[in-house]
Amino acid sequence: MKPKRNNTMTKKKVAVKKTQADQNPMRFTASGIISKKRDGKKLTNDEIRWFIDGLTSGQIADYQMTALLMAIFINGLDKKETAYLTDAMLYSGDVVEFEGRDVIDKHSTGGVGDKASFILAPIAAACGVKVPMIAGRGLGHTGGTVDKIESVKGFKTELPLKKFKEMVEKEGLSLIGQTKTIAPADKKIYALRDVTGTVESIPLITASIMSKKLAEGASGLVMDIKTGSGAFMSTLPKARALAKSLRDTASRFDKSMMTMITDMNQPLGLAIGNSLEIVESIETLRGKGPKDLTEISVQLAGGMIYLAGKAKSHKAGIAKAKKSIKDGSALKVFKDMIKNQGGDELVVDDYSRLPMAKEVYEVKAQKAGYISQVNCKALGLHCVSLGGGRMKASDKIDFGVGLVLTKKIGDKVKKGETLLKVYHNKSQLKLVEQIDVAINKSDIKLSATKPKTTKPLVYEIKEN
Repeated sequence: MKPKRNNTMTKKKVAVKKTQADQNPMRFTASGIISKKRDGKKLTNDEIRWFIDGLTSGQIADYQMTALLMAIFINGLDKKETAYLTDAMLYSGDVVEFEGRDVIDKHSTGGVGDKASFILAPIAAACGVKVPMIAGRGLGHTGGTVDKIESVKGFKTELPLKKFKEMVEKEGLSLIGQTKTIAPADKKIYALRDVTGTVESIPLITASIMSKKLAEGASGLVMDIKTGSGAFMSTLPKARALAKSLRDTASRFDKSMMTMITDMNQPLGLAIGNSLEIVESIETLRGKGPKDLTEISVQLAGGMIYLAGKAKSHKAGIAKAKKSIKDGSALKVFKDMIKNQGGDELVVDDYSRLPMAKEVYEVKAQKAGYISQVNCKALGLHCVSLGGGRMKASDKIDFGVGLVLTKKIGDKVKKGETLLKVYHNKSQLKLVEQIDVAINKSDIKLSATKPKTTKPLVYEIKEN
């Protein structure tokens, strides 16, 4: 039986149209609201909405928003304030509305080699779930879902929201990039957080994630919260705190949610890089993918199937997810999605149609041992340095470069054996040699004995 949900916030029913927050007759001042939060006091719904409306209209200056962000970073927000902020950011732009409880999306807090969206979304759709996916581009050491799918020639990630909604309802799945009209307040706020040291705030992270996801119109969400060396939430306590904040906020919006805390102390799967990750995703949909990537994907998809009411339990949802891989229905949905959005669906059967770097360099182990530690973030940054990611929004992506691991933590390695392959362009040989040195020196550590314990792939699963 699904747990009862708390509906303490009024749900605003809108179709695909701009929704302005209710005008508040009271008069506030930016300095007054900033001072109130600076002194550790609680803000009201009207105060938060007035401030966010002012930001999006240009009446609140960036420096004033920055001051409020720092006050929130230091003093925090309680459950109600977090929900108020989420609501104000959500209705700063367009909102899509669907009917029924079978519209479920997934969100990941990001990690190296995390291509699970391309696997779990087709699986869920093949099992009768409607999946509206509005994804982002990569920045820093983590790759972006939009960048990866755009390695498929012709795939359109920019669709009008009306067309996006129609495709979800008719085809069961659509994947587009974030639009300028979905939670525009979040875009402004995130840009300010990124340059003012206020990113690592659980209330601000919660409002950022939930405002965008609620705007998609899903009735439920499965959240993959990564923890470890390659994750934004580097420790388990931080990941748990974020998971609880997300569940609490979902409850206030009458949305069902399942949170999974998963490991990111090494890349997910073996491939890191855009085209390389598409290939690995397709192989996983064929039932030939890496064990960890396959397990995470079916766990998340199983949660989506369960929340959509297409299975009586999470376990039953996982069973259905596995069946969709085995009978080929999930792969067909993925191929159809590519075709429906203008992409070259033939890549599913012919990987040579994907852009791929022609040069392959093998990084060899300089000694024998067991892999005991992987600097996940460093590997992600190596991919960025090759052109497979971006450190600033204007950087151009090279879809064909990247890394492919041959070993995971706990695996035995012989001296001279290949640790990973680097896909690169001929002009990048000097850079690749530097990557080789870094990997052998510090990024992949070997021990004389096999590690006695390994991190679990999934730490915990909870529902609101």
